[in-house]
Amino acid sequence: MVFDDKFIGRHQWENIEQAAMPKDIPDVDEVGATSAPLLSASYFIGAKCKPYNDDFMLCKEENNGGAIDCLKEGRRVTRCAVDVLKQLNKHCFEEFKLHYSCLEQENHRLGNCRKAEQIFNKCVFTHLNLAKQIPGIPEAQQIHLKESKIFHGNGKDATLVKEFLAKQGAAKE
Repeated sequence: MVFDDKFIGRHQWENIEQAAMPKDIPDVDEVGATSAPLLSASYFIGAKCKPYNDDFMLCKEENNGGAIDCLKEGRRVTRCAVDVLKQLNKHCFEEFKLHYSCLEQENHRLGNCRKAEQIFNKCVFTHLNLAKQIPGIPEAQQIHLKESKIFHGNGKDATLVKEFLAKQGAAKE
């Protein structure tokens, strides 16, 4: 039983695939994001990567859920998601960080971070021409677009947004 090499008995503890990938499967970087940034960006990733995701899901359906048979399609989805995250970091980093930081503090409750979300959504629409759209919900019922909400969160979001806007105003001067 050796802990330094991550071996206990006969079992290896690292979660690393030992077999080499087939040469016909393209290489892809890891997404490299935690749950809060992924949740914050999820609607934009979904909008931008829909064609790749549809291909991946169709492949899985045609292969009885066989993920091994659909590695090429899956890696296209991953590359697209990585690209969206890079674009968000390039064009809307501060707004993105404001929103996902709020999500981290609010236990990933989207409703508690609507003010930060509005600032982030506006930046993404301005720079990437992507709009948040909850699938299957008519435009008039999109909760993030409503001005008068029943639930307003706990106020930390409003404070963070106020500080953010004050810092942005000072930076412009």
